[in-house]
Amino acid sequence: MEKVFTRIANWVAHITGLPLTFAACCLIVVVWAVSGPLFSFSDTWQLVINTGTTIITFLMVFLIQNTQNRDGAAIQAKLDELIRVSEGHNHFIGIEHLTESEVEEIRDKCERAAKRHDQRHDEKIATMAAKKVVAQKRPPKKNAA
Repeated sequence: MEKVFTRIANWVAHITGLPLTFAACCLIVVVWAVSGPLFSFSDTWQLVINTGTTIITFLMVFLIQNTQNRDGAAIQAKLDELIRVSEGHNHFIGIEHLTESEVEEIRDKCERAAKRHDQRHDEKIATMAAKKVVAQKRPPKKNAA
């Protein structure tokens, strides 16, 4: 059942994301709007578009959520593997299961660490540039004869 649903969800997500599908939906709305005078803009005429769009929206919410859940889990697994095989900290693996405030706290710590790293890097560059300027201002050494 799960594999069948996944296949259908992937197919529907692919089809609904095509420009041709969007154009077809626009055409349906235009035909509906143009047919308004033919049906005297009746309640039934309005009910047709309202019911159709409500049903499609209702079903698409679940398909989109399913696709997003799978995509998010796949991306998370890939990131976890990159962390595991790199010099990254393994304690970041699985943080997606923490609360929003816990994740925000970790993010703040990472941002502060990045700023400290940038400051040290900037200081090293400034020191190297200063040494280069001082070296250029010194007169060249003369060979003692």
